[in-house]
Amino acid sequence: MNSTFNLDDTIAGIATPPGGAISIVRMSGGESLPILKKIFSCAPAVESHKVYYGWIHDNSKKIDEVLVTVMLAPRTFTRQDVVEINCHGSAYLASKILDLLLARGARAAWPGEFSARAFFNGRIDLSQAEAIMDMVNVSSENAMRAGANQLEGRLGRHIRKCSDTLLTILARIEMAIDYPEYDEADIMACEIIPQITEIEAEIQKLVASAKQGRLIREGIKVCLIGPPNSGKSSLLNALLMQDRAIVTNIPGTTRDVLSENVRIGDILLSLSDTAGIRESEDMVESLGVERSLKEAEMADLVVLVLDGSREIAAGELVQLIASRENLLAVINKQDLAQRLDKTLLAQHVDKSRIFEISAKNHTGMDELCAKISNMFFGGNITADDTPIITATRHKEALIHAAQALTSASMALSTGECIDFAAIDLAAAHTALSEITGETADESLINKIFSEFCLGK
Repeated sequence: MNSTFNLDDTIAGIATPPGGAISIVRMSGGESLPILKKIFSCAPAVESHKVYYGWIHDNSKKIDEVLVTVMLAPRTFTRQDVVEINCHGSAYLASKILDLLLARGARAAWPGEFSARAFFNGRIDLSQAEAIMDMVNVSSENAMRAGANQLEGRLGRHIRKCSDTLLTILARIEMAIDYPEYDEADIMACEIIPQITEIEAEIQKLVASAKQGRLIREGIKVCLIGPPNSGKSSLLNALLMQDRAIVTNIPGTTRDVLSENVRIGDILLSLSDTAGIRESEDMVESLGVERSLKEAEMADLVVLVLDGSREIAAGELVQLIASRENLLAVINKQDLAQRLDKTLLAQHVDKSRIFEISAKNHTGMDELCAKISNMFFGGNITADDTPIITATRHKEALIHAAQALTSASMALSTGECIDFAAIDLAAAHTALSEITGETADESLINKIFSEFCLGK
C-alpha cells in the first residue's frame, strides 16, 4: 500500500476546468452518500447508477439547482462509492459546493487521487492510469486512438501475457535447480530458449513502436529552413491558417526560432520557422542562423523552402541540403514567373520529395501535408491490436527487459549455470511489471499521479 494515499477516507474535488457551462464536483469513499444527504434535497434512499434532480443547500439556504449521479461500489471507477454533482459552470458555485462537502466531512483530493484509488483498488493498471492524462491532453486523431488503445488495457494485457510466460519459465528453472534429476539442464534449455526468443521479439516490436508513439504524442518536429525571403514564414502562416509570423520583403526579418503547433488531419505538427540561412556580418542575424541550423539538427523533418522565382547557386543549394536524409524540398512562389533550376535541385533531392507550392495562394499545401503524413505514419497509425508505446518510461523498461532476456538466452545456450539465467529472467519480469505497476516503487507511483490534474 502506498503511504501517500489514504484509501479509507472520503475525498472530494472539482473534476472540470473553469469556463464551461457545467461543472462537476466529485466524491469518492465510504461516506460519500451520508455527506451528500447533508447538502442535497433528495429522497433518503438512493439507487446506484441513477441521476437525481434537486437543490444543493447550505442549511436552509439554496445554493444551486443540480443533477447528482450516484454510483455505489464496486461498479465504479475507484471501486468505492462515487457521487458526482453536476452544477452550473460558475467557478464560484463549484468551489462553494466543494467547500460544503469538505465542511461535512470530506477531504480535498490530491492531484490524481481518484485515479490512484482506481489503481490501488485493482480497477486499472499503471499504464492505463497514465493513459488517462494522455486522453486529457490529446491533440490529434492519432493521439486519441493511441490513448484509447492504452486506456482500454491493450498494453497491460500484452505485457502481462509476456510476464506470465516468464513466470512459467522461471518456475521450471527453479524446479530444475531444486530437483535436477527430473529435468536435465541441456534438454530444458533447448525447450525454453525459443520461448524466451519469442518474448524478446514481442518486446522489440513494442520498443520499435516508441518512435511512432513519440511522434503521435508530441507531434512531428518540422523545421522550416531556407534562404532569406524564400517564404518560410508565409508557409508557416499558411499551415496555421493565420498570420502568426511577420512577413516582409526585407531579408533577415525572422531573427529567432518561432514555434507553433498545428493539427492537420490526423497528425500534429510542431512547426519551427527559422532565420534565413546566409552569411551575414550582423551579429544578431548570425546568431539566428546558428539557431536555425541547431533546430534543423533536432527536427524529425526538415522542409527546405526555396523561392522559385529566383535562381540559386549549386554551392548554396548543397550547403542548405547538407546531406540531410529527413528533408523535403518545397519550391515556393509558384504564383510568380519561375527561374529556379529544378533539374539542379533534382540532382540532390529525390523527385518524390520535391513539391511546388504557393504559400500565398495556398496551392500545393494538401499534397505537402499528405506526404508528411505518409512519411511518418503510412497515412494512419496501426489499427490492429498491437499497442504503441508513447511513454519514455515504458520504452526504458522494455529495453531493460529485452537486454535481460538476451543475457538469459546466452547463459542457457552456452551451458552456464542456470542460476544466472534465472536471475536475468527475474530481472526481465521485474522490468515488465514496472509498466503495469505490479513492481513499481512508491516514489515512481507518487510521481506519476502527482502530474495529474485535480479531480482526476
